Amino acid sequence: MKKLLTAVLSCVLVFSLTACSSNDTQDSNSDLTKVTLMLDYTPNTNHTGFYVAKEKGYYEEMGLDVEIIEPGDNATTSMVATGKADFGVSYQEDVTYALTAQDALPIKAIATIIQHNTSGFVSLKDANINSPKDFEGKTYAGWGAPSEEAVIQAVMKKENADFSKLTIVGADGSGVAGLSSETGDNKVNLNWEFYGWAVTRALMDGYDLNYMPLNELDERLDYYTPVIITNNDMIENNPEICEKFMSATKKGYEYAIDNPDEAAILLHDVALSDVDLDFIKKSQEYLSEQYALDAPSWGVMKDEVWDNYTDFMFEYGLIDSKIDAKQQYTNEFVE
Repeated sequence: MKKLLTAVLSCVLVFSLTACSSNDTQDSNSDLTKVTLMLDYTPNTNHTGFYVAKEKGYYEEMGLDVEIIEPGDNATTSMVATGKADFGVSYQEDVTYALTAQDALPIKAIATIIQHNTSGFVSLKDANINSPKDFEGKTYAGWGAPSEEAVIQAVMKKENADFSKLTIVGADGSGVAGLSSETGDNKVNLNWEFYGWAVTRALMDGYDLNYMPLNELDERLDYYTPVIITNNDMIENNPEICEKFMSATKKGYEYAIDNPDEAAILLHDVALSDVDLDFIKKSQEYLSEQYALDAPSWGVMKDEVWDNYTDFMFEYGLIDSKIDAKQQYTNEFVE
């Protein structure tokens, strides 16, 4: 994984982005400071708060002109680390990978978008997969990340299940639609999906599913996903930009928490016009309840969550050394 991070960073260095860093760029036609935000994926309800903040003028009120950019080749973390983007949407595990790599990347998480891990294992109800013990003899389709296999091993081990009896294949992109209750060649029985998007869509489409949330299978797996990151240069030399950006972003997510239906309509109109509005509303209804669940306010993070998953990553050989939670995140811009 360290080699992968180094390779990605090398590729990033030759990739040019038309938008410049906000560190020294001002809009010649206004007093607004240009800021770039790179998403982790195509727009979805994880990102609603950003679009609310932009469309309702919260960023502009803070003197910011925010450009929201979709990622290229899932390189958001490296793009932020090298200053090609000022802020980005990443994941707790990617931050830990980046900071424990041989050539550590100068980044830090500055907010969590969702307080709890909203992903889990999904299967057709007819497949009778009711616990990780039932993974034995089944086929799982995934994306091939080392952490993915480690998570599956951990939850199966906890149930005294034999990991070697699970067949793992590469996902073909069909998601829930590709699941089968039958076993054997070319049959997939199990996926790992996020409830607020893929599972919500499948349930609306009439699929009868079993869903096992990761955060109920092992408390160490209740990690932050996704998170907002920036680079150390921004934190050290432009803290006022970080404060303004996060103040407006927090206001955007708080609006979505209080007004899920209106936020869903806004997201649909500006970023997802080709996606069914009823689905976006359903997804937003779920996530609006999750954004700040059990937290004093949106965005704040805890040492315990970072330490738990760091310990897990070290135990399963995903990282070679541990790193303290405070080196990975800060709440200074959301408290």
